[in-house]
Amino acid sequence: MNILKKNKKNESKNANRLPTPEKVKRGFRCYCSLVVALALMGCCTMTAFAATNDPLTVINNLSDFVFGLIRAVGLILLGWGIVQVGLSLQSHDPSQRSNGFLTLAGGIVITFTREILTLITGM
Repeated sequence: MNILKKNKKNESKNANRLPTPEKVKRGFRCYCSLVVALALMGCCTMTAFAATNDPLTVINNLSDFVFGLIRAVGLILLGWGIVQVGLSLQSHDPSQRSNGFLTLAGGIVITFTREILTLITGM
């Protein structure tokens, strides 16, 4: 019953309102869409710094980025290997322990890939 009373109350409020012309509605829609578009353009912009004329710095920056991603994957594997070894020690499971040590060793190798490559190449 309360819902019906609220609807009648809202209808009486809307009945006393002056009608809005169609031109005003269209103008308000254009204004709102312009404000939203400008806000999105302001939020989605990104400063792009120009690279120097040296292409070697660009390659070095890309190399740093890629090796950073590889190091992150290696650290994740290293953590998972530690968890596997801990769980295998708790459950006395030798196959899980060997898998844990292999994952641990792989995580160490992947984490230190850049250092291993610099030792191999001698740079």
